[in-house]
Amino acid sequence: MTRKEFETILDTCCDILTKEARAVGFTASSQFENRVREALDSLTQDDRSFTIDFAPHPQVFPDIAMGEYGVEVKFTLNDTWRSVANSVLETQRTEAVKHVYIIFGKMGGTPEVRWGDYEQSVIHVRTSHVPRFEVELPSEKAEAKQSLFTEMGIRYDDFRKLDMQEKMRHIRAHARKIHPDGRLWWIEEKEEDEHTVPIQARLYTNLTADERIRLRAEAALLCPKIVKSGRARGKYDDIVLYLLTYYGVVCHQVRDLFSAGSVANPHNDNEGGNYIERALKLIEREMRGAALRMDDTLFVEYWGESVPPDKRISRWLEKADEFANDWKPSKSLFLDRQVPD
Repeated sequence: MTRKEFETILDTCCDILTKEARAVGFTASSQFENRVREALDSLTQDDRSFTIDFAPHPQVFPDIAMGEYGVEVKFTLNDTWRSVANSVLETQRTEAVKHVYIIFGKMGGTPEVRWGDYEQSVIHVRTSHVPRFEVELPSEKAEAKQSLFTEMGIRYDDFRKLDMQEKMRHIRAHARKIHPDGRLWWIEEKEEDEHTVPIQARLYTNLTADERIRLRAEAALLCPKIVKSGRARGKYDDIVLYLLTYYGVVCHQVRDLFSAGSVANPHNDNEGGNYIERALKLIEREMRGAALRMDDTLFVEYWGESVPPDKRISRWLEKADEFANDWKPSKSLFLDRQVPD
């Protein structure tokens, strides 16, 4: 099968899935990914050179292997063609795959499914716990961004074969080029480095009030262990890493984001109580919004599981109930939730 023939199959697949997205809709990334497998399997029944795996390793890259061709599946409920993608390390790569494509399902705005060349779609590197590529398909409203590999001056196929130290040298050089005068944070280049991702640092105290609330809501949602006892060690560690590595935000006193009187008791009503509980009640609306918009990749990474947006608050409460010692979050938070959430 030639690349042109394979791309014709992708055209047909995306046409089929776009019609389904507009007629019925997809609600979760796992549902969409399985439907992509079914559609591609149906369209390639006459090709006996490969068999599509319907139960691959959860970290395999790309998601769907079809002989020398592979498809990475991305999905969002938002009106955007941008998403966090796979790890820069690619430790679970299917080596038989030589040409990688993306099939992207966008449910926000006018639902649509498109495909793109993987190399041309990678436009940035971002981190949460590990460095990950960010991909973006061209929007009708804007010109396509230049590929990260083009900007770094190296072909993707050459880049992926480098060891991690060499990969990070390319990423560091790129960061210094685009931020020549910026204050960049990165781990110094050492043999023991697992990863290094340059990001421009900002102080939490310098953010706008709306931005501080939004980040607190996202961090609280991803890190339910903050409801642990005040004596619990490490309960804020994931929040520190999330703010720093995902947004480049430095917060000197992360504890104060949820336990300071100015956050949990802004009206100084002297009613006391559990400050973590009070602080979370004040950002329930923002946490609901975060649950609906945040990328599923983050929940897989921080929670270890994929959860549909409309189920994330309920799942957060289940997790929080397991972490809390002297109170039960589900008895006092999000009391106006419906069942299912």
